Amino acid sequence: MNMIKITVSLFGIFLMGGIYWFFFGKKESEVRAEGSLKIKVSGGFKPDIIRLKKGVLTKLIFKRSDPSECLEEFILPDFKIKKYLPLDKEVEVALKPDKKGTFGFHCGMNMYHGKIVVE
Repeated sequence: MNMIKITVSLFGIFLMGGIYWFFFGKKESEVRAEGSLKIKVSGGFKPDIIRLKKGVLTKLIFKRSDPSECLEEFILPDFKIKKYLPLDKEVEVALKPDKKGTFGFHCGMNMYHGKIVVE
């Protein structure tokens, strides 16, 4: 193999890795909430990993800017919470977890996910 073939092959491998990372890499964002936390609902939940303290009341404030019907609801099954999220309006969810663990939440169609980690 000559130097041009080696260079082109390495560039191709690097490019494939970059494309894989861009489309399939995890893009989670994690935040520790104390008191209250604003959550942007657009193409998913941002942040999508929320850390809370056990026994501490926290207000999660959702604001949906994505017109997708899928994101019209916030569902937190372990706490029996289901909230409608109207477009461009803030919706407050008060949460005072009484047990430690990781609890998943999702949209109304179960396409977008996140988790609450109680410490």
